Amino acid sequence: MTYEIIYDRKPLEFLESLPKELRKRIFNKAADAKENPLHFFEQLEGRKDFKLRVGDYRLIADIDHTLKRIDVTLIDHRKRVYKHLPKEK
Repeated sequence: MTYEIIYDRKPLEFLESLPKELRKRIFNKAADAKENPLHFFEQLEGRKDFKLRVGDYRLIADIDHTLKRIDVTLIDHRKRVYKHLPKEK
């Protein structure tokens, strides 16, 4: 079964700042992950969220297997993305 991808406002705003070709690559890679997200996403060490590598950029997402949903919460360059992660409770 296919997962639904939901983008938060901040990742969409960040994508708007990227060149069209790079934006397209990121959307296509995320779309590829809809069928089997665990094949593409890797769980972050010591956290519940997952990362998807697209060149020098990373998508951070929560994957809900019950609802078949991928919530993209953050997209940024690999040098900055982990600094913007919220602290786990």
